[in-house]
Amino acid sequence: MSLNLEELKKLREENFKKHKNKKREYYLKSKEKSTDPKYKNYKEIDYAEELNNENFAKNIKLIAKKQKAHIDDRKDQIVQKIEEYREKKQTYYQKNREKRLEYDKEYREKKKEQLKEYRREYYKKNKEKILQKQKEKRKSLKEEDNG
Repeated sequence: MSLNLEELKKLREENFKKHKNKKREYYLKSKEKSTDPKYKNYKEIDYAEELNNENFAKNIKLIAKKQKAHIDDRKDQIVQKIEEYREKKQTYYQKNREKRLEYDKEYREKKKEQLKEYRREYYKKNKEKILQKQKEKRKSLKEEDNG
């Protein structure tokens, strides 16, 4: 009971077609599930209509009004959150002040030579600019004293 080559090819093609159809059905089924029900009531947008010269300005104003209304509604909450953040930041700053100062001190000690070298190089590079600024400051101070 051996199958010849032609029958094997036919059988293979049939199985392949079945498999493809099964995959397609699965894909279509999963696609139906994936459409989010919250978007089903949204209408399709006609961009040519929405973005023409007359409607564009009107739509932008409408969007701006909606955004402003939303912000106005939430203004108290936003201000409260900003205040909370400031307080939190301030308490954190106060709490960790000593640690930070200690760390800065250690860092400066560790990097003292590198910083000196950096400052020397910086001054060499920008000597003219620095001197010019100093002259302008002295000049403006003299003018204030005389004026």
